[in-house]
Amino acid sequence: MLKVQNLGYDSWQTIYFQRASVIVSEFILIYALNRFIQSSPTKRTAHASALAILLSPGLLIIDHIHFQYNGAMYGLLILSIVYAQQPSTLLQSGLLFAVLLCFKHIYLYLAPAYFVYLLRAYCLHPRSIFRIQFTNSLKLGTGLLAIFGAAFGPFAYWGQMPQLLSRLFPFSRGLCHAYWAPNVWAMYSFTDRVLLYAAPYLHLPVDPAALTSVTRGLVGDTAFAVLPPITPRLTFLLTIASQLPALTKLFLRPTTANFLPALTATAYSAFLFGWHVHEKAILLVLLPFSALCLRDRRWLAAFRPLAVAGHVALFPLLFGTAEFPLKTAYTLLWLVAVLAACDRLCPPAAHPRLFLLDRFAVLYSAVAVPLVVYCSLVHGVVFGRRFEFVPLMFTSSYSALGVVGSWVGFLVVFFSE
Repeated sequence: MLKVQNLGYDSWQTIYFQRASVIVSEFILIYALNRFIQSSPTKRTAHASALAILLSPGLLIIDHIHFQYNGAMYGLLILSIVYAQQPSTLLQSGLLFAVLLCFKHIYLYLAPAYFVYLLRAYCLHPRSIFRIQFTNSLKLGTGLLAIFGAAFGPFAYWGQMPQLLSRLFPFSRGLCHAYWAPNVWAMYSFTDRVLLYAAPYLHLPVDPAALTSVTRGLVGDTAFAVLPPITPRLTFLLTIASQLPALTKLFLRPTTANFLPALTATAYSAFLFGWHVHEKAILLVLLPFSALCLRDRRWLAAFRPLAVAGHVALFPLLFGTAEFPLKTAYTLLWLVAVLAACDRLCPPAAHPRLFLLDRFAVLYSAVAVPLVVYCSLVHGVVFGRRFEFVPLMFTSSYSALGVVGSWVGFLVVFFSE
């Protein structure tokens, strides 16, 4: 359990509060997963998805060791998704998501899908987008104003909104986190590192500021040596552009069958193209996809590389040698058990499958074992404290390849239905 010794908060009261909070957090998640199972027409596959989420190595690493309240947050998210499956509880879904957003603003990644779905399925008439359902719109609008007013009203009253917004959206921190999240910008940064060493041979211009940038694992603004710089505006535009196809499909066909895939697609886009994305945000993709992957074998094929990449990407959070057996053994056991169970329970696909994605997943998963062993053990034995960022670079770049490959497979399945 986390002890914040440097701030003097490692008292027994703090430790017991943390333990009690994690227990309560797990109860919220278990309740939400039980509701998810009860609302599903196929109980066996719903049980498998619920167990995969509850026993996720990602939640173990982040909630029980790294210590945050993600269990409770994801419990609220799953409850909101369950309510979104029924027309009679759409209002509860939207209001619960608003509460979740006030608890943790990272769920803005998912907000576009909720906005489009509630607008089309709850606020507009089912037969015409030009007919507004005023009663529903008034209920939703009043509820949202009350929730956001209660959360942000005190800050506005005391004139602290600029302070609040600067902390919620810290654009000054740079494009990449100190440890690259496994997204497009990790691949971009890795390419820039390679070009930096190839620059003398290819006669490429090099930006001297890149030698002390965050792409070398230091804290500060990101500067690329050879490739063009990336601005917050560009990441925002790329995120919105990559979300638009899924949101368009959801708007044109606002069905419960399309909502969860569109929600997962918006999470993918925000994670892959967002500004200063943390590696922990991969759970925003992993957990909704865990509830979706058992629709048929095409969805499962797209999920496999994400399951491997998403959890390997979290390994650097537990960087001690003593923690290596726990994180690797538990994650390996989870992957074998969950993917084997899913392969057995998953129904056949109604449409032709792309077996190339299956081969990619097998090859990709095989590479994970030597990579983890090298990054967690071998590198430290051979180099000691030298080149400490190399294992992180290998892990994030490898994981980014899996996440991007999974995203491509996901889009093929989603838009071929």
